Parts: sequence; structure tokens; C-alpha cells
Amino acid sequence: MSISTILDMAAEAFGDRVALISGARRYTYAGLRDAACRAAARIRASGAAYVALLDVNSPAASVAIFGAAYAGIPYVPLNYRLTRPELNELIGRVAPALLVTSPEYRPLIDPHAGVRVLDRDEFLSLPETDEPPSPSEDPRGIAVQLFTSGTTGKPKAAILRHENLMSYIVGTVEFGAAGEDDGIVVSVPPYHIAGISSVLSSTYACRRMVQLEGFDARAWLAACREHKVSNAFLVPTMLGRILDHLAATGEAPDLPDLRAIAYGGGKMPQATIERAMKLLPQVDFTNAYGLTETSSTIAVLGPEDHRAAATGGDPNIRKRLTSVGKPTGAVEIQIRDDNGARLGPNRPGLIFVRGGQVSGEYLSLGSQLDADGWFSTRDRGYVDEEGYLFLDGRADDVIVRGGENISPGEIEDVLLAHPAVADAAVVAVPDEQWGEGVAAAVVLKDGAKAGVAELQELVRGRLRSSRVPQTIVFRDSLPYNETGKVLRRVIRQELAQGEGSR
Repeated sequence: MSISTILDMAAEAFGDRVALISGARRYTYAGLRDAACRAAARIRASGAAYVALLDVNSPAASVAIFGAAYAGIPYVPLNYRLTRPELNELIGRVAPALLVTSPEYRPLIDPHAGVRVLDRDEFLSLPETDEPPSPSEDPRGIAVQLFTSGTTGKPKAAILRHENLMSYIVGTVEFGAAGEDDGIVVSVPPYHIAGISSVLSSTYACRRMVQLEGFDARAWLAACREHKVSNAFLVPTMLGRILDHLAATGEAPDLPDLRAIAYGGGKMPQATIERAMKLLPQVDFTNAYGLTETSSTIAVLGPEDHRAAATGGDPNIRKRLTSVGKPTGAVEIQIRDDNGARLGPNRPGLIFVRGGQVSGEYLSLGSQLDADGWFSTRDRGYVDEEGYLFLDGRADDVIVRGGENISPGEIEDVLLAHPAVADAAVVAVPDEQWGEGVAAAVVLKDGAKAGVAELQELVRGRLRSSRVPQTIVFRDSLPYNETGKVLRRVIRQELAQGEGSR
């Protein structure tokens, strides 16, 4: 079954319902299917093996993903934030391709053999076609190819097959569950798995999508009010900026229609989610944890868990607010040690996941599933006695000091407990005696003060002495990518070079 089935079902059941609003453009579900079918005809005529997109959020993203599915070839959204050389290296890897872009990004594209560039407006204004859609019914066909961020090397091409995405959608969303007035504001970039899953899940629920080209707190609030949106997905940095904007301007939230916010993509500071829950008491908050290779969400901390954790006196229940919840019904999760042995409750290790939505496959490397279908997320964490999953950072971020594995996350949590600390990131730096040492970059709250010795003593008092950062630098801000993940490699490079105040 192709993901195009999702759009077929929505168009047949709710054809006149508004599917997408993007600036002045509006599409009903029937209109979105017509646009996707016209796109599929052009794609077939081009002889392309891929449909690539280099653009901010626009209707072209939704038309391209379904148009590619109707045409039976992969959809490849590209990261418009990459440098020109990085971008063109990826474009060369998808030839022969039809590349849809906007005038803003076209000058970045070098000539590539077999790559035809099509203007976004032309792509969205293709003539009517009598050619009926004939999507491949091969569930093993590749639906989406996403390039990883390449934080540890050349970006890998992660493959999501139709069966992976359909397993995720059918297992987590009820068809037609959205009411006619329900809408979701989409502000995550189209090249991220959250952008892909937002289009697919909203279409399957038959929910109206309101697109923002990019995220801006003021524009996000305005869109929520103007279009009376009921749902939103945010990464932690986005939610933090919305709260900071409201605090700085003294503006009232005034979001009476907003009922649900899901968040994910990075670690949510406990103080941020607690502020949001107080400011928006009518909103149901859900923490969604997932990866590109798992077709999006594999664990959720739902609204009731949020409320219980925020209001309960039991410290174990309150701690759940820092978890990502429990596995969805469509997947299984295991925690294993470095030798592959399964670990019991409260024992940290590597997180493995198994289920129909789990691809765990890369174009040049093949499947990374083990013989029993398990995929290593390369995230570390543990599961408590009640089944709640707690993340403890990436395996690649573990600091190995004198043979001892140290998790940056546990040190960051202690630093963030200091009343003067607004943000913190802990990384490894070279150390002649121990191999790797512990260093931290810290952002202080406006007007607040804290010294290096004071923060070191805080860590020493709560953790072992080996966890105490030997170097602490103060920054005005930490580097994050657009999906809310702190760029540790940038901090490591700076600290290894001895930059910043100590």
C-alpha cells in the first residue's frame, strides 16, 4: 500500500474540507489530490528517479510527497540551511531527479547532469491531466529518502519505505478523527521527519494544515489566532521562544482554540514545560520521541502524565515530566548494555526498538536491523519500573574519562538546577591524563550571577567528583539546529581550542 492511499481516502471522504492553507493559497483535500496527480504526470514525463525539494514550508512539500508516491519514486526534501557545497553534493547523489525549488534558493544550485530544476510556482500550476494516478502497490517501495544531519561524517541517506510510514500512520492516527474546525499549525521544516509525519498524519486525520514558511514566535501566535488552530507541534527551542516573547512583551497568550501541543526533536528543559503548562492550562501537552529511521514517534508522554507529574507530590511521579513516556502500541523497546545483553529497570544503556514502522535502513549501508528485527537508536537511556523511558543523550556524546563512561545529561540536569542557569551543555575535551575530560558551556539567566567554583561545587555535591567539569565557559547562548538539538560538535571544537571565559 502506498502513502498516496492516505490522500485518496481523505479526498474521497472529505473532498470539500480545507486541507492546506499557506499564505494566500488554499487547497481542499480534493484539490490537493488533483495537484498531486498533475505533479505525478510531470514527474513520470521527466524520467526522474527522485523528486527533490529545496524550499521552506510551502504547498509544494505536500504536493511533492504525494506526487512522488503517485509516480512511484522517492521524495527527497533537502536542507535549505546547508552550505552551497554541502547542498550540491547531496543534489549530485539523487540524479536523475526533478528538483523543485523557489527563486530564493535556485541561485545555490549548480548544474548537475540529469537534474532538472523546476520553479515552485510552475510546479504548483501544472495543467490538468487525464492520466489517472497509478501508484505502485509495492509496500516495500521507497517513499521518502532523508539525509541525516551528518554530525559525525558524510550525511547518510535514510530510507523510509511505504510500509514503514503506513505502519506508523495507521498505528497512531485514527482516520478522519479531526473535526471540521480542527487545524494544526506547521512550522517545522519540510526536510525533517516531523515535517513529513505532520503532513501524513494530518491528512489521515483529515485535519486542516496551516503552514508557516519558517518559525517566528510572533508569526506563530498570529497564525494560531487568525486560523483558530487546535493543534501544534513544536521543538523545545520554539516553545521556549514563544514563552520568552510573551514574557518580554507582556502579551496575553489569548489562544482559546488551541487544545493540544506535541513537542519533540530535542531535550525539553523541565522549567520550560512547567512554564508552558502554567501559561496554557487549557492545552494538552504530549512529548513525542522518535527518529528519522523509525518513521517518527516511538514513545509518548501524554497529557494525563504531564498533569500528574506537574501537580503530584510524589517525586517519582514528578520525575516523569523529564521522561519521553511509554512506547506506542506499534513498537517494542529494549535497553541493552554495550555487549548486547538486555538490562532491567533503571539500568542505563543503549535504546533498541522494533516494529513495522522501524526502517533502520540506509541507501548505501543497507538494513541495520539485527537478526530479530531490532534497531539501535544510538540513544542512551533507561526504563523505570512503570515502563517510562528516560533519555540520557547520544551514545556518541558519552564522555570516556579514564575508562569510565560519563553521561553529559546527568551533569546538565544538575547545572540546570542552579537558579542562575538558563541553559547548559556538557561535552568531552581532550585530556592528557584521563584521555577525555568534562567541560561545560553555560548560559546564565538575564541579570543572574554564578561562578565557576560555585557550579563545580554543585556538581560535586550531587554526583561523583569525576563528573565535575574541569572547564566551564559562559556563553550568551548555545548553538542549536532548527529542530532543537544542541550542536555539541560546535561546543566541543570551541572548548578544545580554549575559547571563552572560565
